[in-house]
Amino acid sequence: MTSNEPASVPALYAVVTTTTDDEGKAHTLAARAVDERLAACAQVYPVASVYRWEGAVERAQEWRIDFKTRGELVAALAACLGEWHDYDTPEVVAVPVVAGSTAYLDWVSAQTDSGTGS
Repeated sequence: MTSNEPASVPALYAVVTTTTDDEGKAHTLAARAVDERLAACAQVYPVASVYRWEGAVERAQEWRIDFKTRGELVAALAACLGEWHDYDTPEVVAVPVVAGSTAYLDWVSAQTDSGTGS
């Protein structure tokens, strides 16, 4: 690596996003990830999606789920979403959190620590 190449530094926290076609499914995915402590919380909200699928431009009402988690759990959360999801190719995108309130990020850490009883 030269001094001009960016260093790869894993994010301490991330927001992982997926979508599904049904509000109930979205809430089930959200609750399961939180219950298994792969995410501290998940936000579910409706979105209008436009995408290319099998050669055609599609439009669909979907439900987006944003999972707040620790960076070290992104791979495990992504693997579980791949298992739990009913789409052939589910969206699973992780975005690093570059800043946040200390109290909130501490809470995310505590809620995703399987040894925590709170």
